[in-house]
Amino acid sequence: MVVQLACGALEGVDAFRVDLEVDHTRKGVPSFVMVGLAEGAVRESRERVLKALQNSGFRIPPGRITVNLAPADRRKEGSAYDLPLALGLLAAAGILPPEKIGGWFFAAELSLDGRLKPVPGVLPLAILARNEKARGIIVAPENAAEAGIVEGVQAYAPQTLGEAAAFLDGRAELEPSRSAPPALDDPFPLDFSDVKGQERAKRAIEIAAAGAHNILLVGPPGSGKTMLARRIPGILPPLLFDEALEVTKIYSVARLLSGGLVRQRPFRAPHHSDSSVAIIGGGVPPHPGEVSLAHRGVLFLDELPEFQRAALEVLRQPLEQGSVSISRSSYAVTYPADFMLVAAMNPCPCGYSTDPRHECTCSANAIARYRARLSGPLLDRIDLHIEVPAVSYDELRAQQGGPSSREMRERVLRARRVQARRYAGTPFRTNADLGGAMLSECCRLGRSEQDFLGKAVDALALSARAYTRILRVARTIADLEGEKDISLPHIAEAVGCRALDRGQA
Repeated sequence: MVVQLACGALEGVDAFRVDLEVDHTRKGVPSFVMVGLAEGAVRESRERVLKALQNSGFRIPPGRITVNLAPADRRKEGSAYDLPLALGLLAAAGILPPEKIGGWFFAAELSLDGRLKPVPGVLPLAILARNEKARGIIVAPENAAEAGIVEGVQAYAPQTLGEAAAFLDGRAELEPSRSAPPALDDPFPLDFSDVKGQERAKRAIEIAAAGAHNILLVGPPGSGKTMLARRIPGILPPLLFDEALEVTKIYSVARLLSGGLVRQRPFRAPHHSDSSVAIIGGGVPPHPGEVSLAHRGVLFLDELPEFQRAALEVLRQPLEQGSVSISRSSYAVTYPADFMLVAAMNPCPCGYSTDPRHECTCSANAIARYRARLSGPLLDRIDLHIEVPAVSYDELRAQQGGPSSREMRERVLRARRVQARRYAGTPFRTNADLGGAMLSECCRLGRSEQDFLGKAVDALALSARAYTRILRVARTIADLEGEKDISLPHIAEAVGCRALDRGQA
């Protein structure tokens, strides 16, 4: 008897339908064959599933069992096929009516005693089930909140294989899991008012947040670079529901989701010893890297020159495209990677070349070699290079630390609303995305502004990409000031925000 039921496989952060077909015949020598480009964990499910069925009180009659995973030309990985395989065997053996499993989606691993265990990627599988107009999706209890996020499909989470079979057969009842969309504007626990001094750096960070620009903080040890960076998510706009869903899908696939919807913008801070695969993603089986885990949030790279050169150079594609494509001999996947890059570095190997209170022990050649670790194309993709000087004793003694995150966020939100109105109906969302004809239209300059920028480009030997980024930053500064046109002070401040080009950091 042949039965068919629906499950899914992951490709990047999305899922595609897999039809699991089971044929059970009692003629011939008993055997178990699985076809359909199944990887190791899928092939190993045979022993897990048969033992789980036995320990759940089910007896599958001996016979020739053939399992097909269609489409047969696409790879299937992981243990999410345990539950559909077990139910398919029950239906093929006549223990469970085949019509009872039709129209359902299934995704769960089985333990040897028949308990349902969680699997990664349940959120994209639930979205697939909704798009396929399924009767519902059955998952492990630990995946219930994740599957319950999706409107338009009922998610059920039995504890065991026996409970799942009884529910499908109509002999038991289960309540559907539902995660009410939470408030996405939870306050971030870190506040900019805690940071003493560094008013210029805070201003630059506000500009970066308002326009979604990448920023590099350059300063001696202890000047507050990490403190500043960790407070940036608190002044970014709250996640929209669709954005939260995108982020949650990534964390679901990466096995990092501990509950329902991700509510805050991610903040990822990989160590400088991490490999390029850890940063960009990939591996076997493929998994999202730090650039994807920072999607819609902040990727913080502390001690930027200490990262491996290969790990830094792979940042070019996501910084330009907002996604990363990984091609290997066995797979090709694309992960979203639209993040705000925040990086920090010392001005020299010892860190004290800009600190008047400490003597720098680095030679000019050592400083040049240190900065040469960062390629020109990478620096061009960072909109703002800001010097973060050492904090004086008087600043440390000050009672107030300057503007709070709430005040900065209000200004950022006003600027973002201006951009949302300006770019409505276009592929752009923020000034950092701006390009093509829209760049010329939205960043028109007067004669004096053109003359000033031309002299700056010639004097600093700026690339075309750096020129474009200065225009984008100037546009953001004008938006923060509530100005329709870009004026000379906006251009001057934008040029002043490229310290490495000026050789001042």
